[in-house]
Amino acid sequence: MTMLRLALRSLLAHPLRSGVLAVGFGLGVSVMANLLGIGQVMLEQVRAPALAGGGDLVVAGDLGEVPSARYILSGVMETPPLRGRARAASPSRRSLVYLVPDEGAPVAVEARGGIPSLERALGDTQTAGVAAWTDTDADRAWVSPDTDDVVRAMDRFHAIPDAPEWADGWAEWLYFNGRAGQTRFYLTFLVGPMRGEGRRAAGVRLQLDDDGRFQSFSEFTEVDAAEVLSLAPDLTIGRSQVRLADGHYRMSLDLPSVDVASGSDDAAGASRVTGEIALEARRGRSLPPLTVRGARGWMSGYTVPVMAAALEGQITVDGNELSLDGGSGYHDHNWGHWAGVSWQWGQVQGEDLSFVYGRVHPPSDAADAARIPGFLMVIGADGPIGYATRLSMEEEDDPETGEPRRIVVQSRGDSVALRLEVDVEDVAMTRMDRERVGAGLDFYQLRARVHVTGRVGDRSFDFIAPGSAETFRGR
Repeated sequence: MTMLRLALRSLLAHPLRSGVLAVGFGLGVSVMANLLGIGQVMLEQVRAPALAGGGDLVVAGDLGEVPSARYILSGVMETPPLRGRARAASPSRRSLVYLVPDEGAPVAVEARGGIPSLERALGDTQTAGVAAWTDTDADRAWVSPDTDDVVRAMDRFHAIPDAPEWADGWAEWLYFNGRAGQTRFYLTFLVGPMRGEGRRAAGVRLQLDDDGRFQSFSEFTEVDAAEVLSLAPDLTIGRSQVRLADGHYRMSLDLPSVDVASGSDDAAGASRVTGEIALEARRGRSLPPLTVRGARGWMSGYTVPVMAAALEGQITVDGNELSLDGGSGYHDHNWGHWAGVSWQWGQVQGEDLSFVYGRVHPPSDAADAARIPGFLMVIGADGPIGYATRLSMEEEDDPETGEPRRIVVQSRGDSVALRLEVDVEDVAMTRMDRERVGAGLDFYQLRARVHVTGRVGDRSFDFIAPGSAETFRGR
């Protein structure tokens, strides 16, 4: 009331001055409101996809680029619920181009590149009137990519980075696992650091579980470093090989048995394993490549070209043929500096979905492990349906043997809230020998029963299915 009285008295005592002041305040508020409105319109126009060449939506990465753009265009955009809803989608990139005249200083020009046919479909006026701008063979490969090309791009091998401190621990490998009936296998094609001029350490390892009977087979040799980079994921290591062709990974195996207790090759005359395995490579059921980087060039990378797919073939041990026909398999790819590194990983399939979780633990002088998130990804028959990075992983050991006995993975999020209870049934331990490119720890591959509960979006889960997991323990 006091403030109101003062305002009335001021108005009555100085009516002209009060009126001018009121009009001034009104104009100031009006101008400010108009400026805010104009600023909002300008901001929306700056962000408008039309300025990038047309279309209704712009997809960009955290740093401005999308490193897996081809996967997004050929995988995510071609799977429900996006399939059929987008008329066209085109990759686009901006960069500075310098025009150097015969005389005078160079001129910097901002240039944008894209695929002409897709740019026209998006309504880009610049390409519409230039008939000479047509798609090249490389452009057409983007528009209608071959499944093998997409998967091969995800599964390529990487040159060893220039990071001398970590170079001795560099390794890259293709990992496969599968099950059919009571038969399960774990297969790794590994290429390690340099071993002389143009040669790299390499090995193949198969761990076979035939209804509870574990057997291990392996062979170590050297391979040509240039061939690995030019041909991979097609690899030939010793008498075993893997090839990607016609939408399938095809593996041929011929390996000697290994004494699991000692880790050394058996004496002459020991059993061997042979096999022919085929795993379907399906576009869309993949986790695109991701890389974690640390101090002084340290890095670790991971991708899952095949989350879950049909498996067929056979494995033969001492004349006993184990059929894999009608089974299901999984394939991932790891690369990086692994000396002093450990990880937690697991995978399970159930209710037409595939679940995979993981977390890398780098050396303390390379990166802060507490700042490296884990991940839990869920993929359905038509592509990804959920992804979480906020999760906990708790492991419980057997008090007598010290081996992993139970793992509980739990995600916390609005769209993905899952709990995976991993009860270990069988354990295969490998002592990671630094000479064979390892982390200097005991590596555990686990066969387990996994109880999955929770929800992804509006879909709830509660099922138990066979699964696999990996973890490490100090010696």
